[in-house]
Amino acid sequence: MRSDIQPNEQAFSSKEVAEEVGIATPTVRKYAQILERNGYEFFKNRDRRIFVQSDIEALISIRDTEKPLDVIAQELVEQQTERLKGYKEAGISVPDTYNPSLQSNDQLKEFFRALSSELAATREMNVQLTSDISELKTTVSRLQQDHHHISAGISNSAQKTNAKIEKLSTQQEELYETLLQQEKEKTEALQEEIKNMRAEQNKEWRLQNDFNTRLESAMKKTEQPKGGWEWFLSLFRKF
Repeated sequence: MRSDIQPNEQAFSSKEVAEEVGIATPTVRKYAQILERNGYEFFKNRDRRIFVQSDIEALISIRDTEKPLDVIAQELVEQQTERLKGYKEAGISVPDTYNPSLQSNDQLKEFFRALSSELAATREMNVQLTSDISELKTTVSRLQQDHHHISAGISNSAQKTNAKIEKLSTQQEELYETLLQQEKEKTEALQEEIKNMRAEQNKEWRLQNDFNTRLESAMKKTEQPKGGWEWFLSLFRKF
């Protein structure tokens, strides 16, 4: 247990140490935890640390070092161990139960002043935390509303897009059916025209065949021509 407290030595709260060293209050706690993990001893009132000048110097050493934090913490623990060897255990600065016979009035006043400062810092931190939580709730609520609006907008946009796609699909199908029907009608008309042309051609061929047949028959029946153009013209008069 530490026994190096000096008469009328001033005690500091975590907030006061933070202001003195020039670091944040959570950083003071972080450095103190690193020191304790390596064997450093702080004066305590139950679970609260009470800082003295030697503790502030240790925190400054951690703040300014370029060494790994655990390495500098071990060195500071060794320095504290050597320093404590030069003191006799003459009493405890801040015991768990208060005994006026073991402490001077100045020490008690200093302790209560440090404790009040620590409580004030704790209340200030609680107020800040309450404010931060309120702001966080407001931010979350606003983000939820924004998310709802964005989701609704995306849903509406998706519905409109699907409606347009369905409309375009329907128009495309109708256009395809129309073009298909037109092509079908054109094909049928072309086939009918080809059919008529073939029928006409067949009719011409039949007429030509009939003419050739009659001509051949007439030529066979005529043994002697009547002579010159009269015979040839007589053939056509029969037709």
